[in-house]
Amino acid sequence: MTAKLSCMVSTAVAAVLFVASLRYVADFWLLAFVTSFQLHIALVCILLSCLIFWLTRDAVSALLLVWSLALAIHAVIMLLEFSTSATAAPDARAFRLLSFNVLTDNAANADAIADKILESGADAVYLFEAAALQSVLPRLQETYPYRLGCFTGTPGCDLLMLSKRPLLEGQFYSLSDLRRDRFALARIDLDGTTLTLAAGHITKPYFDDYHRDELDEVSEILFRVTGPLILAGDFNSASIAPDMRAFLAANDLKKPRWEPATWPTEAGRFGIAIDHIFAREPATLMKTTRLPDSLGSNHYGLMADFMIGK
Repeated sequence: MTAKLSCMVSTAVAAVLFVASLRYVADFWLLAFVTSFQLHIALVCILLSCLIFWLTRDAVSALLLVWSLALAIHAVIMLLEFSTSATAAPDARAFRLLSFNVLTDNAANADAIADKILESGADAVYLFEAAALQSVLPRLQETYPYRLGCFTGTPGCDLLMLSKRPLLEGQFYSLSDLRRDRFALARIDLDGTTLTLAAGHITKPYFDDYHRDELDEVSEILFRVTGPLILAGDFNSASIAPDMRAFLAANDLKKPRWEPATWPTEAGRFGIAIDHIFAREPATLMKTTRLPDSLGSNHYGLMADFMIGK
């Protein structure tokens, strides 16, 4: 009975590890969910492989354990790649950003979300699926008089950018034919330094090749941006996914050393980071924290502190 059970578990672990390893052969959209959860999958396989090895002490279970460890170690290496130095120039200026996918049908928590935004002290706020907050926009506008989105520059209310400083040259982009106006770009004058603010909501990666294609569209837009840049939003994918890694490398973007998990909210700190905040020097990302409460959303919000150089 033990031998039969061990064989079944070994077969299942081998199949999972095989699928997880396909990322090293081809970047295929059907593997998107697997690539984002590589570390989680590898850790589960390590535990199961240890159990099998304890029961059987055979070469197959040892091989599965080594295979699982290799996937886990490489996942950690990828998570640490593109990390910020968190070292700013002496004359850099402080800047704080809050980014949050509030969930379209979350209007019941609009006041609580508005309270959290106003308490944050953020200089700028990115909100996604912001239709839920239409009732509190007048209250938010008292602190953030400048806005892009929610019928300002767009016919609808989805992506919303709020700022304490004037948003200059604000523009929306449609990244694909699935959804419109899900990427916004604006500039602010930060005491003589022009800072570019970019916000994006990328399509889920298991909708054909849309995720990679939309990231390519964003890259084309960011290629024309010079000077300090802050990019944040709901990317619907972990930073270790192949297309996300290519995107970060192509745009010279930096992220926190350890990104807070933002989804699924039920998993808490054991979830994955699919909401991200990135920076391009001379904007230096110093610290990123997760909002303590999801406030009715299916994502946790993020807050980041920057030092903006000239």
